[in-house]
Amino acid sequence: MSQTKLILLPALLALPGCGVAGAAVDLATAPVRVVKTGSTVVDVMTTSDSERDQKRGREIRRREERLGELDREYRKQTSKCERGNDEACRKAEQAYAEMRALTPSVPYERD
Repeated sequence: MSQTKLILLPALLALPGCGVAGAAVDLATAPVRVVKTGSTVVDVMTTSDSERDQKRGREIRRREERLGELDREYRKQTSKCERGNDEACRKAEQAYAEMRALTPSVPYERD
């Protein structure tokens, strides 16, 4: 074998291993990888407890707002229904059904 082949063979065998090892390191550090944008560091992969709490709070507020909208719609349609509007009776029933479905997902707070 020539001297060039002896030098190239170990180099070629080592290269794929480096790629695999590099990918393994990238995969292992992925959950804690951060991206620098200007002067701030943004965590790309993980969600902190406070971020989860904020997201849950937004979702609860969205449900509470929807429940309030449905309550106003229900009262409005009920009033029209009492005056003999059959379409309003149907709309009031729909609003009430949606309110009942949504109520269990909104936390109850005592005064």
